[in-house]
Amino acid sequence: MRYLTLLTTLVCMALSIGAAKADRRVAFVVGNGSYKNVAQLPNPPIDAKAMAATLRNVGFEVIEGSNLSRDQMTEKLLDFGRKAQGSDIALFYYAGHGIAVSGTNYLLPVDADIKSEMDVKLGAAINIDLTLEQTMGDAKVKLVFLDACRDNPFAAKIKSNAATRSVNVQSGLAEMKSGEGTLIAFATGPGQTALDGQEGNNSPFTRALIDNITKPGVEIQQAMTSVRAQVNEETRKGQLPWGHTNLTGSVYLNQAPMTQVANAAPTASSIVPAAAGDGVELEYWRSVKESNKPEELNAYLTAYPNGQFKALALARLAAIKSGASTATRTLNAGVDPATFTDEATQVTEDQIGLDKNKRRDVQRRLTALGFDTRQTGVFNDETRSVLKRWQTARGYPSSGYLNKNQHKALLAEIVAAPATASDTSQKPARRASAPPPGSAPAQAPQHRSSPGDAAGAAFVGGVVGGMMGGMFRR
Repeated sequence: MRYLTLLTTLVCMALSIGAAKADRRVAFVVGNGSYKNVAQLPNPPIDAKAMAATLRNVGFEVIEGSNLSRDQMTEKLLDFGRKAQGSDIALFYYAGHGIAVSGTNYLLPVDADIKSEMDVKLGAAINIDLTLEQTMGDAKVKLVFLDACRDNPFAAKIKSNAATRSVNVQSGLAEMKSGEGTLIAFATGPGQTALDGQEGNNSPFTRALIDNITKPGVEIQQAMTSVRAQVNEETRKGQLPWGHTNLTGSVYLNQAPMTQVANAAPTASSIVPAAAGDGVELEYWRSVKESNKPEELNAYLTAYPNGQFKALALARLAAIKSGASTATRTLNAGVDPATFTDEATQVTEDQIGLDKNKRRDVQRRLTALGFDTRQTGVFNDETRSVLKRWQTARGYPSSGYLNKNQHKALLAEIVAAPATASDTSQKPARRASAPPPGSAPAQAPQHRSSPGDAAGAAFVGGVVGGMMGGMFRR
């Protein structure tokens, strides 16, 4: 009887694991940057591609797009709405221009030509509230990430053409409240503007999302606390993400076994789980392998730092750089080709013999190039993260450590573009307000599971099989 009771328990565990794996996840991921009627934003398409890869690696079906017109965005949203019906987790991510008019938020397609409030409300822009309600309304969990708080050039046009009455047009986006089972996160506070980041790299907000939301065993609200801290630190308190949550349970985008979490703290380079299929990476590589844009190849290397096509991506980057513009050739003049292929490690960095003053010099040079870091003479986690961003932007293997060739390239790069030697880093021009009261996330009972459960199912199956075999032998 005891064996039958235990057997029943184990079978129920196996069934629950199978049910958890059946969670259906759908994501809408769009980055708009090539605007036709205002200055372009270089980074949103890069942000979207990196975010899409991150979400696919944890089981999302992703409806993805870059530089979409009004009609193209509508088509993608209709597809997303159909697939998100009844889903366990529906996720909405947008990077690009957004605008708030009279307290309502709108997303802007690349063909938007907005001169008045009427243009906004009659269809030139996409109403966020209505869009979320129509596409994600019946999903069990709704996650919304809006990296759309850039300084908006349309705001001045609308104000200047509203001569007959007052029109409330905000900088950034207006506050939004989340419904039940929803988390909404903005790149910065209501009415504030966010930083787009260095050209060819991810914005601070998107980079922090990629670094944190799919860490194994980390609940989404805990992850968002880390996102706020990372952006606040990276921008020297110039930008503080804001959000509102009304989740009724704990949500995990990558719920790894607790033993795995305890034994190995994940890093930003581990966004590709061991269980992720080769097909996802292959699809990503096919989408960028013929690209002449370094940022797209760098996005692949960011998503798959140890991917099977890493060498090909680096070779492609080197080929692009060798035939690039005069400015790019000047930047990489005299750089040893091995710099683009040789991995840097703690050992290779130790071989350089950097003392505290030389480490401080490296930090000063990185800051002068726009990769802000504190000049302490100590290479802590912050400096390692900044080194990775610099390496990715230059097409070098991204490890966070230096080797002799990379160190030499960094010194030569500063010679080509002199910078001040001051220890005072440049501050972001725009400041972000602190999150309003009541925006802190609430914790609740566990609700979601995700990749990594296959091992548990295999273990339970083995135990059940062994017990049944033993019972028959008796």
